[in-house]
Amino acid sequence: MELTIIGCSGSFPGPDSPASCYLVTAEQDGRSWKIAVDFGSGALGALQRHIRLEELDAVLLSHLHPDHYMDLCGLHVAVRWCPEGWNRGRIPVYGPSATAERIAVAYGLEPDPGMSPDFDFRTWIPQQPHTIGPFTVTPIGVNHPIEEAYGLRIEAPGADGTTKTLTYSGDTDACPGLVEAARDADLFLCEAAWQDGRDDHLPEGIHLTGARAGQSAAEASARRLMLTHIPVWTSPEIVATKAAERFGAPVELAEPGATYRI
Repeated sequence: MELTIIGCSGSFPGPDSPASCYLVTAEQDGRSWKIAVDFGSGALGALQRHIRLEELDAVLLSHLHPDHYMDLCGLHVAVRWCPEGWNRGRIPVYGPSATAERIAVAYGLEPDPGMSPDFDFRTWIPQQPHTIGPFTVTPIGVNHPIEEAYGLRIEAPGADGTTKTLTYSGDTDACPGLVEAARDADLFLCEAAWQDGRDDHLPEGIHLTGARAGQSAAEASARRLMLTHIPVWTSPEIVATKAAERFGAPVELAEPGATYRI
């Protein structure tokens, strides 16, 4: 299984990165399966540096804030108006219960049919695994101020034949669901939007600081911690240092365009 960082800027695109989007690939039966995890503002353009859009097998959404799903509008245009015709069928889109309606309204469409002719919308049920080719994806509720927010636990066979686990926090503050999602993860891709020492006064239940991300990873016994969703006004060095202190091991920072083997 491989993870490619399409976008990792927190809350809105930055000068060097789109908002949240991650390409995850794994092999099964002689072919490579490709899923996009979140599809935030600016992601569609950067994604095309790595794959053709026709290769996309599914889109997985953690929650419905624009920096995590809004570029579905552009993907809809690509599917609907491809001059040669779109020959892959509807793209499965997994997400919260309001996904189909929210993206239709965002584009100015009536909810029925909305974008359903192009996307096969499938609703997350907490704790219920979904199989997508070689991937098993389990959504687990986390702590963020929106109707539904999920951390995603993604499992797939590794090169050595064992099952590997990638956990993506989505947007969340520290909570039991986050630790559950990241339990024994081979790679924990975790947000750290709030800067330690600067944002300590902000209310809980919205975002993680580096320290809280590191503490959550330690409680989950994650093997590897990578920080993401860092806004342009937050210092990556500060949140990484604070995370490493709590995690008890070196911490990585997601780099736009980089690919990591899990």
